[in-house]
Amino acid sequence: MSKDLSNYRKSYEKQELLESNCPENPLELFETWFLNADNSDLINETNAMTISTLGIDGFPKNRVVLLKKYNQDGFIFYTNYNSEKGKAIDNNNNVCLSFFWPKLEQQIIIKGKAERLSEKLSDDYFESRPDGSKLGAWASNQSNVISSRKELDQNLITFQNKFKGEKIARPKHWGGYLVKPISIEFWQGRPNRMHDRIRYTLTKDFYWKLERLAS
Repeated sequence: MSKDLSNYRKSYEKQELLESNCPENPLELFETWFLNADNSDLINETNAMTISTLGIDGFPKNRVVLLKKYNQDGFIFYTNYNSEKGKAIDNNNNVCLSFFWPKLEQQIIIKGKAERLSEKLSDDYFESRPDGSKLGAWASNQSNVISSRKELDQNLITFQNKFKGEKIARPKHWGGYLVKPISIEFWQGRPNRMHDRIRYTLTKDFYWKLERLAS
């Protein structure tokens, strides 16, 4: 099986990113880009982001999760703490988040440190979820080997029966992470692979240093 992809090419020509248009705080630029993508008919699931962790096996791993909130502190997502990503973060909380919106020819790459949210914040978000999603958090031992799809479906039925007519509480092994950024890079595609890359780096004085990177 083989396929030569060397002739796959696309010229990026939609927008530009100049220092003169960059605010001092990268989170302001993130919000501008995010809202623009979210309001575009070209983008589905604007909040889908790739999170990269360094596994306890020594290998990096990427997977897509959903951003559920962002603010001046950072970026929040939720997961099973006993999952592969949860264990990786417990072992090494240096992570990388990335957004790619190909129709806008834009990427955002965020390096940061992940820390667990308070139980109160995780409880509040869990309460807002549909019952099916709540039950899924109980039924799936995320990342663990299972015998079949039937086992997963049976687990769901078990918890449907367990919580029938009762409030579905958040399992202790499920909750949120806040990723506090130390570096945020904005990538705008440009013609001839001469892309615009602007990186903000947080200094020891909590000042955001802005630099342009070569494409």
